[in-house]
Amino acid sequence: MNTLQQLERDAGIVFMGGGKKLMNKQVQAALAMDAQPALTTAGNSGIPAWMLTYVDPKLIEVALQPMKAAEIFGEVKKGDWTTETAMFMLVEPTGEVSGYGDYNNNGVSGANVNFPQRQSYHYQVFTRWGEREVARAGEAKIDYVNRVNQASVNALNRFQNKSYLFGIKGLQNYGILNDPSLPAATAADQTWAAATGEQVYESIRKLFQKLLQQTGGLIDMNTPLLLVCSPTASVELTKTNQYNVNVTDQLKKNFPNLRIETVPEYSAASGEMVQLIVEELDGQRTLECGFTEKLRAHNMVLEASSIKQKKSQGTWGAIIYRPFCIASMTVS
Repeated sequence: MNTLQQLERDAGIVFMGGGKKLMNKQVQAALAMDAQPALTTAGNSGIPAWMLTYVDPKLIEVALQPMKAAEIFGEVKKGDWTTETAMFMLVEPTGEVSGYGDYNNNGVSGANVNFPQRQSYHYQVFTRWGEREVARAGEAKIDYVNRVNQASVNALNRFQNKSYLFGIKGLQNYGILNDPSLPAATAADQTWAAATGEQVYESIRKLFQKLLQQTGGLIDMNTPLLLVCSPTASVELTKTNQYNVNVTDQLKKNFPNLRIETVPEYSAASGEMVQLIVEELDGQRTLECGFTEKLRAHNMVLEASSIKQKKSQGTWGAIIYRPFCIASMTVS
């Protein structure tokens, strides 16, 4: 390959060589001028269109909705794939005092223990590929086996993410948005979309006030807090007040240990949900996302001209240890 050809291939720079030869008298004298013979093939002035098609070798990944539950709330393994039920021990101190007397035996202390339970849910997906299918994809330089394996893991993880948020219907397996032990959600005085910056901040302040009441004064404005809303609702935090200070700046000033996170599923047809969560109280996390096994790859099954493999996972949903440390509000 010469330099000009290299330029054309790499940079698209083309230098046309030579020139047209004019039909002068000397050239005409050299031509036989015989009658043109008939063609034995069909007349054609082109080539197949696919020969003029450029195929970009880069594979463009489709952008999917992010899975953020485990990243935001944390994830923990409980049991294994044989475990059906998880039991947790909740202990509460009890006691009463009595007036002192040398011969008085009144006054007693004790402990009350509850054993709340959660049920696991195990689910699966199959990965399949055929020999000819893989060979045909290979002609397009597509690593098909790797792609279908990635898709199977993605399908499992997306379901896992949904289970952390909404739980599993029919089981004692709940999500952060629908656990029956959560205090009832309140409604904002004004929808955030129509509210001013001052009104948005005021609704969050009232949500913190509700959290104070639920926790009985165990927290204050310096306690590490987590504010979770949808990406759509988070835009409302950029609204400013009459002094040109936006909601986010006000929150950072008054709640220095507040962390703001967005989860797409907090936006639903029923409305926008916002939750204010105490991340940790007395060394105990408020909630964790639980799983039995994150991924179990079962045996490959060889068939006549194809291969399949099952993959499975298990979920406990969201395990909420202190429901009173979560305050919820609908803002639309």
